[in-house]
Order: sequence, then structure tokens, then C-alpha cells
Amino acid sequence: MAEAAHDTKSQVDARVDDPLMAELRALLGDRLSIARAVREHHGKDASYHAMEMPDAVAFAETTEEVSAIVKLCALHKTPVIAFGTGTSLEGQVQAAHGGVCIDLSGMNRILEVNEADLDCRVQAGVTRKTLNTHLRDTGLFFPIDPGADASLGGMAATSASGTNAVRYGTMRNNVMGLTVVLADGRVIRTGGRARKSSAGYDLTRLFVGSEGTLGVITEVQLRLYGIPEAMAAAVCSFETLAGAVDSVILTIQSGIPVARIELLDELQVRAINDYAKLDYPVKPTLFFEFHGTEAGVKEQAEMVGEIAQEYGGANFRWETRQEDRTRLWQARHDAYFANLALKPGSKGWATDVCVPISRLAECILETRKDIDAAGVMAPIVGHVGDGNFHLTFLIDPDDPEEMARAEGVNDRMVMRALAMGGTCTGEHGVGTGKMRFLQAEHGDALAVMRQIKQALDPDNILNPGKILPS
Repeated sequence: MAEAAHDTKSQVDARVDDPLMAELRALLGDRLSIARAVREHHGKDASYHAMEMPDAVAFAETTEEVSAIVKLCALHKTPVIAFGTGTSLEGQVQAAHGGVCIDLSGMNRILEVNEADLDCRVQAGVTRKTLNTHLRDTGLFFPIDPGADASLGGMAATSASGTNAVRYGTMRNNVMGLTVVLADGRVIRTGGRARKSSAGYDLTRLFVGSEGTLGVITEVQLRLYGIPEAMAAAVCSFETLAGAVDSVILTIQSGIPVARIELLDELQVRAINDYAKLDYPVKPTLFFEFHGTEAGVKEQAEMVGEIAQEYGGANFRWETRQEDRTRLWQARHDAYFANLALKPGSKGWATDVCVPISRLAECILETRKDIDAAGVMAPIVGHVGDGNFHLTFLIDPDDPEEMARAEGVNDRMVMRALAMGGTCTGEHGVGTGKMRFLQAEHGDALAVMRQIKQALDPDNILNPGKILPS
């Protein structure tokens, strides 16, 4: 960026060697920045993890530019960190070893939409809301919806999901193909537009969830879906957390094709009521959404209503108007910011686990007891239709005693989930925050992951210090 040319010595402390800097400047001109403010912005995600800034930020606009940048960094054995919107939650974008951050936000073109085949191809910097706005007049939509308006390349890199996962799956289910720049600068395309293939290794799913450690994703081929004829949302409160979770389990076991089921505990309901100016009863609460035909939505809603009633559900509130449903789900997506407002001055540590649906009630209830016993503030919210739930610890990272209590709850929650056949993260990814649990979850398979990393990135320049413990 232009301001980089005017940086003073106090603003710049980059460690990138001069030959690489000169070569990158020749390639990118003003789209290479060593301004401290720019580097600080790119050294921090949306989590509580400390900022670790890169030595320079390269603003790429094409796959060819990304390839050229990576080739130069490979020549100088300099780390490369891909950056979309910076909304990750486990320290994925921090420059743990310095290096060059490649900002992909300028790669924001929707390359093709194939309406008849229900797919599209986008550059990595396109955000999910931008794509859905573009698709609005086609009758199609892309359903994966993490809370933030994340870039689709970043969503693929972290295997993101969201509130619609119970019906539409995660990014891993909806990415059909990728364009990826490898550690030596080579460009490959994986997958394709066919709905299935048995040809060779599934490289697409190798890169989905790799968090920039195996390659830099520059384009994404995505599945699209028809906008349902009818949609309805409902809010139902329960006397107990157990009743809410048990009604979810029976709903899923009954095969009812609910599009969304979100659980909020009492503290989370209080937070969103205050933040979004809502008036839901401050009790364990479920948010539902149903997609389909008018008759199908009505039938689904009635069946779920009967199940909820069995477990103490009451105060059903139905939302069928688009603006009311949008307000409801926006409040859910803003849960993180609502939580921060519960304890002004605190930082948010968002963490998640995912367990088999039959163990969900046990895992959530034991975790809630542990939170209360530890004396920390941590609302619970979750995409419980697929066994995934989240905590947001509201903490002071400079208070070692409070951090120790929160870390203890988090560690016990993760190990509890693993003992139940679950995972240390359902959708946040590993980054630096969950690395220490990988051995317990994957055992000997972790060594195979290391071999793959070594084969594709022998000099360890791609987002080093993430996913794989050293």
C-alpha cells in the first residue's frame, strides 16, 4: 500500500531480508505494505490470542500473483500466511515466525455461476454474504453461515460450518474443487464440477481444513441450493437445559429434516436479549428453522412442537416474515459480541467441541456444572443438531488465576468430548489454540499428517506453527 513508502524507522521493524523485499516491491508496487498498523491488523484474528504480526503484507489480486509471491518466499525460505477477513478463532492468521502475509481480500470476483448445475466458482476473497447477494435473483443460495461474514477461501481453509450444518453440511461437504498454490509456487486445481468421482486421491478434502499449512487457496468451486419455497422459524424455551437438549436428540433421531437447531443457555439468552433488544424468557432456549414446501414446513413444525412439549418446551414463538427471521438469526450470529457486552472490558475466548448426538446432553450438562464450579463466566450456545456446541469464556488474559480456571474448564471439556468419541473442535479449527489436543484425538495418525506436511511443504514455510505440534 502507498503509505509503506513513507514509513519511518519507528513504524517499521520488518525482519524480511532486503532482497526479498525488493523483489516483492518490484512485483506488487504499492500493494506491498510494511506499515506497522497494517501488519498489526494482519497479525490478529477475532480471538483472544495475542497479536503476532508479519514482516510485510502483500495484497494479491490474482492466482498468478499469489504463485509469484510464494515462489519468491520459497526461494528465501520465508514464511507465508494467507489472510482472508481475519475472523478465525484459534489463532490461524498469527505470524508466529514472522514472514509475509498474503491478503486475499482483493481477490473478490465471482467467476461463474452455473444455475442449471447448482454450482459456482469464486475467488478466495469473496465473502459468503457477497455471494448470496449476487445469487439473490437466481433463486439459489449458499447455506454455510459462520457467524462472521468470512471469506469463502478462509471458510474452506478452516472447514467452517454454522447454523445450517444440520441440514446442508459443512464446507467439507460443499466444496467441489479448489485452485491451490503449493509451497513451491505451483498452481493445481483439485476436484471439478461433477457431483461424484472415484478418480484418484481426494485432494480437495485434504486442503479443506488445512488452515493454509499445505497450500494457499485462491479459488473455490461450491455447491449451491435452491431457495426453499417456504421457511419458518420458531423459538421455544425450556425449564431445564436437559429438556432442551433431549428434545434436540429426539428430533434428529426421528428424522425430521430441520434446517437449523440452535441451543442457548440462560446466560446466552440474557446476553442476546440485552444486545439485540429482544424479550425472550431467560431460560434454556432453542431456535429452530424449517425449510421446504408450505405443507412440509407445517408438518415439520408440528412434529417438533410435540417433541418439545414432551420435554417441557413452552412459549413457542413463530417467525415467518423474512425480516423477523433475519432479526432472529442476526441476534444468534451476534452472540459473541453480545457476550462481550455482559462483562465490559473482558476478552472473548471462543471454543467448541462436537460429540455424537447421543452423548450431547451429558457433555453439555457436565460442562455447565464445571463452568459454575470454576467460577468463570462462559455462556453456552451451539449448533446442537449436529452435536456441536460452543463456550465463550469472558476473561482477562492478564489475570493468570482467571486464565488458569478457564483453561482448566476448556481442557476438561475437550477431553470429555474425546472420551465420548467426539472431537476437540467441530468448526473453529486447530490453529495454535487446539494443537495440544491433536495427539489425544488422532494418535498415530498425527505422524501421517506430519508426513503429508513434509511432502508438500519441506521447508515449512506455509503458516508454520499451526495445527501440528512441534
